[in-house]
Amino acid sequence: MTTSRTTGKQYATFWLGSGLYGVEVERVREVLREQSITRVPLAPPTVAGLINLRGQVVTTIDLHPRLAPIGHRSAESMLVVVLVGGEPVALLVDRIGGVVDVTDGQFEPPPDTLVGTVRELVSGAYKLDGQLLLSLDVDAAVAV
Repeated sequence: MTTSRTTGKQYATFWLGSGLYGVEVERVREVLREQSITRVPLAPPTVAGLINLRGQVVTTIDLHPRLAPIGHRSAESMLVVVLVGGEPVALLVDRIGGVVDVTDGQFEPPPDTLVGTVRELVSGAYKLDGQLLLSLDVDAAVAV
C-alpha cells in the first residue's frame, strides 16, 4: 500500500451547472449516457423517474432542483450509477468529468459561500488547480 492511497482518495467527478462535484470512486458502479426515463406520477421533483438497467429497475435522482436550480440541464445529460445501501441509484448530471486523486490536506469543510440545500448535500470541498471540487454526500443527495 502506498502512502498516497492511505492519505488520499479518488473521486469520480461530474458537472451540474457550473459546479464540479465528486463521488468517491468506490461508490460508483458505472456511468451511462442518458437513457429513457419513465416518470413516476406524484414523485417529488428530485425523482426523475425509473430506468431499466439490464433488467433491474433503478431510481433516477435529478440533482438539478437542489444543486443547480438556476440554469438549464445539459442536452447531453448522463447518469452516474452509485451504490446506496448496496442498491444502485442513478444520478442525473450535466456532464462527466474524470477521476481525480485528492489528499486529506486538500479537504476543507463546506465553504461559507454554499448556502441552503447545497450546503446540506456537500460534505466538504477539495481545492484543485483553479477550481473547487465539492464532495457530494451521496446518501443525503438520494434521500427524497
